[in-house]
Order: sequence, then C-alpha cells, then structure tokens
Amino acid sequence: MYATPLGVDGAELRPLEVWHAPDLFANIDAEREFIGRHVGLPDVVPDLAGARAFLKRYADRRATDTGSLHGIWLDGRLVGGLMFRLWDTQTGVAEAGCWLVPGAGGRGLVTRGMEILLDWAFGERGMHRVEWHVAPGNQPSVNVARRLGMSREGVLRENYPHRGARTDTEVWAVLAPEWRAAREAAAHSGR
Repeated sequence: MYATPLGVDGAELRPLEVWHAPDLFANIDAEREFIGRHVGLPDVVPDLAGARAFLKRYADRRATDTGSLHGIWLDGRLVGGLMFRLWDTQTGVAEAGCWLVPGAGGRGLVTRGMEILLDWAFGERGMHRVEWHVAPGNQPSVNVARRLGMSREGVLRENYPHRGARTDTEVWAVLAPEWRAAREAAAHSGR
C-alpha cells in the first residue's frame, strides 16, 4: 500500500489495515497508561482481538466512506495514528483525532501528518469543516489544533465519560476557506 513521507526524519504516514493488529496492539499495550490519560483507545484495544476489531471497524468505515485510520511510522515502527473518526460527505464535516507514544512526541509528526490529511480532505474530497475534539488538559493535542490553524469554538461540558469520570471536550475546527488561505500564505512566505 502507500507510504507518504512526513519529512526527512524517516517518518511515514501509512494506512492502518486489519493485518496491522499485532503492531497496533504492541503500540497501545506498551504505552497504555500514557495514551489512556485523555482518550479511550486503550480500553477499546485491551488485547490482540480488540486491536483486530478496532481496525476492522475502521476498514468498514473506509469502505462506506464514513471514516479512516492512518498509522504514523518512525524507523519502521508504529508510533501513533491519525484518524477521521467521523466523515460525512453529505454535510462536508469530519472529525479528526490522533494518538502518539511519548517517545515520538515533540517532532511535529501529528501536525505534519494532519496537514497531509487536511490537504486531501479539503482539496480532493471537498470537505468544508474538520473538527478536532480534545480534553482541555491534553496540551499537546491543543497545540496541534493551534498549529493547524484551528479555532477554539467552545467546550462541551462533562460530555465524555472517561475512566469513571465525566470530562469536558474542547471543540476546535478549521474551515476549507481558512485552510486554503493559510496554505497559500505559507507557500508565499516560503515555508
């Protein structure tokens, strides 16, 4: 399948397929507590069968054009993922998300990968709006939303039950015209 380079550091963006279940399980299991601080992915992937089921759900979403899942690979190892958790072509609205192991943080991998996916969503697929839902305490994810030029639109109070507590969700979003203008400005400034 395809692999899209994320820069000069050997990082790549690749589809995550059902046959990657051992890689996904190893990725989640090695950093279960860290990844689970703000997202429920470790609870959905408790074992290899859970990893397979999770990947199958995203394969079905890709097949029905309602979502997709992409792995971030660094030196041949899965270190995180990007997803369109929701994808509605009728309304032109998608919700993106991510996870990343701590050793891969601070390199801009999520930002670089999301830039590729947002270019595709807005440019090739004609989407109008991409949302980014984040726990208020998840500063690295908030920083990604900012770097992607998203606007913080508000907080859904106590909407997400996570590990026995109800947590808030910040909603960030970028619209297609904003994305295009920012990409044009960056191209003109030589970035």
